[in-house]
Amino acid sequence: MSRKRVLVAMSGGVDSTIAAYLLKKSGYETIGINMRLEGESKKWGILNDLKDIHLIARKLSIPLYVLDVEKEFEKEVVEYFCREYLDGRTPNPCIICNQKIKFGIMLEKAKELGASLFATGHYAGIEYNPSTQRYCLKKGQKSRKEQSYFLFSLSQKQLSSLIFPLSHLTKEEVRQLATNAELISHTKKESQEVCFISQKSYNEFLKKRGSSSLKPGSIVDKNGRVVGEHCGVHSFTIGQRKGLSGGRKNPVYVTEIKKEENIIVVGEREDIYAKSMQVSKVNWVSIAKLEKPLCAKVKIRYQHPEAKAIIHPLSEKEYRVDFSHPQWAISPGQATVFYQGDTLLGGGWIKKVIR
Repeated sequence: MSRKRVLVAMSGGVDSTIAAYLLKKSGYETIGINMRLEGESKKWGILNDLKDIHLIARKLSIPLYVLDVEKEFEKEVVEYFCREYLDGRTPNPCIICNQKIKFGIMLEKAKELGASLFATGHYAGIEYNPSTQRYCLKKGQKSRKEQSYFLFSLSQKQLSSLIFPLSHLTKEEVRQLATNAELISHTKKESQEVCFISQKSYNEFLKKRGSSSLKPGSIVDKNGRVVGEHCGVHSFTIGQRKGLSGGRKNPVYVTEIKKEENIIVVGEREDIYAKSMQVSKVNWVSIAKLEKPLCAKVKIRYQHPEAKAIIHPLSEKEYRVDFSHPQWAISPGQATVFYQGDTLLGGGWIKKVIR
């Protein structure tokens, strides 16, 4: 009987390297693939790891394909990132890259190459529930880097073809495996949050990309009184304290971004908290749909702790989330996900804060 062929997304980092290593060791016919952004690497600040990836593939004795996705990455990820910030929203390009590039274009490439499975180095798991006949997305079992949050947009069809070899490992265990196997990626640093921006601040990047959309405007308090000026709504996120005019007795924070009026609203710390939000473009993963209110643990951004809430259906893709306790800096544009235990039920995009 022929071995199952699996295509592994390889970035040159330790996670994807060990994903390929474990699959090869388990007997899969393993093929590596790297998404090529070479032509834009200098402009975006993406480090060129292609040489290292070739060395890793040679060490693992697996073939390596290089897929040019430069135009698609520009259109789907970079343009989205800029558009959201210029509209006064907080984007999450990693989720869009997963949705459009890794589990979109690269997964289709796996089929073209005759691979029945596609693998990445995400710290997450997949289980099939025979009673519901659905694939369930699970949290990474041991890692502090648990990454199911970034995968909420996956469909049942996609999940049926995916495998996450690191689901049961910690980052430390992954690095130790790389050291033991003498793979060069074991010493590599973590990739930065937004791979296509090399600057510490997004402002310079956004200025180059959308200078015609950047307009100065007013900073106002919650009563509408002008208390300062800003150079563009792209420079602000909900809960931000830096970049606001000083000279006040108490610190102030961004509480609202009014793009249409080109206004930044500021308030005191307690004004940042909210108990409800509206979520759009919801994708249910481990359940088919939600027809009545559901109690779940909700995460409003990757580093935010889960919070107890009730999810209320408004329409097929729109939901209202009411938290048991007020949450800090709910930010329109960010992704939110819903859990029960270690199962990710689904997720969507924060549309607005309800006060």
